[in-house]
Amino acid sequence: MSDSPLRVWRTHEGRLARLRLARPKANVLDAAMIAALDAALTAELGRETTLALLIDAEGPHFSFGASVEEHLPESCAAMLRGFHALLLRLLSAPVPVIFAVRGQCLGGGLELALTGTRIFAAPEAMFGQPEIRLGVFAPAASCLLPGRIGQPAAEDMLLSGRSLGAEEARAAGLIQAVAADPEAAATDWFATHLTDKSAAALRCAMAAARGPLIAGARARLAELETLYLDDLMRTRDALAGLQAFLGKRTPRWEHR
Repeated sequence: MSDSPLRVWRTHEGRLARLRLARPKANVLDAAMIAALDAALTAELGRETTLALLIDAEGPHFSFGASVEEHLPESCAAMLRGFHALLLRLLSAPVPVIFAVRGQCLGGGLELALTGTRIFAAPEAMFGQPEIRLGVFAPAASCLLPGRIGQPAAEDMLLSGRSLGAEEARAAGLIQAVAADPEAAATDWFATHLTDKSAAALRCAMAAARGPLIAGARARLAELETLYLDDLMRTRDALAGLQAFLGKRTPRWEHR
């Protein structure tokens, strides 16, 4: 097995960059995975001929989300800021970022996918933000979900912690297509719609389309980091919930 948590290669005459999370089955978005993704973005987005990125995952699941261990008080500030910096890089990517999802796409895994231009999913895929069950909340999803699926639907996911199946996620606008082979569907979409485009024009079009989204996300994520670190992480329930998860037991809330 490679030491890297990420596989990177190129297809379609080098115009499609492929990034694959390679730590199944959980594909946890820990500090090592975030660093690998960041390095890959630096390398692949620096090529003038790149027309798109496709991000998928090895194993039965896309990602169970961020490392719960790294959410504990001694490390959560660095984890949160590093992860949000990665998300902002993806939101600001000069070319479309496409996701292909199988199995569970949860927590930080869904937040990662929410930066994408299009999400293709297998019929059995499940999408959720279960952070509330651990006594915390999902900062990036709180920022990005309302713009994607509307405020009431976003609040349903963020406050209940429930997951959506692929068809419900498609109907809500969370994902764009359901396919038995989401990777093939994603590459077919790229081949059909992007390979004949000018990379220079595509970069300008992305900047035009995403300008308000990027500016809003940058400001809002900073606000949510403050809420998470200064308010939430000072509650007794946040620590209790995280420790209960790591101890594989049911949390007992003190409501403070």
